[in-house]
This record gives sequence, C-alpha cells and structure tokens, in this order.
Amino acid sequence: MRYFETRKGRIEIIPMIDIMLFLLVFFIMITLRMIPASGIATRLPASNSAKTLPKTPLVVELYHDGRLQFQGRTLTREQLEQQLAKNDPTHSQIILAGTKEVTLQQLVAVMDTCRQAGISQIGIATQDNHP
Repeated sequence: MRYFETRKGRIEIIPMIDIMLFLLVFFIMITLRMIPASGIATRLPASNSAKTLPKTPLVVELYHDGRLQFQGRTLTREQLEQQLAKNDPTHSQIILAGTKEVTLQQLVAVMDTCRQAGISQIGIATQDNHP
C-alpha cells in the first residue's frame, strides 16, 4: 500500500533565505556607497568652505588644454550648449570640475555657455581643505 501513496513536495526555504540575505547586503552596500563609483581623477582646487550638494547635479569637466567632457563625451562649447538645452534647464544644476591649471577665462566661457543654455544654477567643484 505504501507504494501507491503520493509524497508531498517540499519547498526548501534555506537557499531562498541565503539569496534574500545576499540581496539585502548588496543593496545596503549600494545605498551606503561602499562600492566606489568610477570617475576621472583630477586635481581639484582646494576650498575651506566646500559643501556637499543635496542632489546629484550634471558635471562638466574642464581641462587645461580647452577640452570639455560631459557625460563621458568630449564636446565643444557649442555641442555642450546643445546637450544642456536638451535637459530641463529650470531644474538642472551644473557643477564645473576643472584641474588647477584651468584659467579663469576658460571657466567663465563655460559658465556663459551654461547660461546661454538656460541653466542658472552653476557651481564649481572643489576639494575639501580640512583634514
């Protein structure tokens, strides 16, 4: 008689718990930014009054040879203006990140380009000078 009895299937819960704990740890690491973001290493100017921004702005990188990088692409000022105009200019914040060798004239020229695209919130990236 036992031969004809059907056996009930079992759902193994322990592997499912392992997967859920792994996902939980992964998401915690992401939210705490323990996994480093990739970026370009630059020597930012130092400032004693540098502050962290509450939301992530758009970043334009300036180089001493006049190159501009925006969202991973090298652009001219005219191309940058077109790209910035595509974004919602009323809610966009632009951060200008440049090396120490960038001249004031280059910085002002890029700021003018941003303003011509309709963006009025422009900041300059600096490195915190405090230890």
